[in-house]
Amino acid sequence: MKNIKVDYFKFGQGEETFVILPGLSVQSVMGFAGLVADAYKVLGDNYTCYLFDRNKELPETYSIHEMAEDSVSAIKELCLKKVNLFGASQGGMMAMDIAINHPELVSKLVLGSTSAALNSEQFETIDKWIDLAKAGDSEGLYLAFGEKVYPEAVYEQSKELLVGAAKTVTDEDMSRFVILAEGMRGFDLSGDLGNIECPALVLGSKDDQVVGAEASQSMADKLKDCELYMYEGFGHAAYDTAPDYKDRILEFLKKER
Repeated sequence: MKNIKVDYFKFGQGEETFVILPGLSVQSVMGFAGLVADAYKVLGDNYTCYLFDRNKELPETYSIHEMAEDSVSAIKELCLKKVNLFGASQGGMMAMDIAINHPELVSKLVLGSTSAALNSEQFETIDKWIDLAKAGDSEGLYLAFGEKVYPEAVYEQSKELLVGAAKTVTDEDMSRFVILAEGMRGFDLSGDLGNIECPALVLGSKDDQVVGAEASQSMADKLKDCELYMYEGFGHAAYDTAPDYKDRILEFLKKER
């Protein structure tokens, strides 16, 4: 039987449940629970929020579908039902997989800076990250990651922090990053989006340098019940950089459907 160990943290005290599946990162987000809770305070006042990390026991290959199924196991273990599910970037790919294969678990779906499929051109950036991780170049990886994910001004202001964070990266972090990044290779759920029945909100960025702006429009076109909003000037990490991002999520979740 597969060994599943998924770390999570919880905040907020609302009656409804909001689940966050974070994107690919060089190091686990578990050390930033306080910052995440503060960033999502507007949601924490209305919802009980959970953020799930990836499985701690990674196999040599680990597909998006397997990541999604491990998150489902964690959701079920906590007896969570009809969750409002938000996935950012890689987490959005997992969220789509869950909404398709476990529709009974998802009340509403929010997809941020993600794509229903990754072609070879989109994967070029991720391949560069994988090469840097395999070479053990933590500083190069953090800087290359930050340059693509953040708007130019934010990246320039964050360089010193990124270099500092790179000094704390372990060999295990690098190996884990490679497995998680490789898990997106060949990902394609574009033909299954029409099977998602729950209301969805797609939040994309016109200046997304990772998956591109067209990915958000393509998802919105295929989803049955969907709202689309495109940011400009906030980059791939609009979920971190756009000041009204969580307010938009809350507005969507509170709408009667």
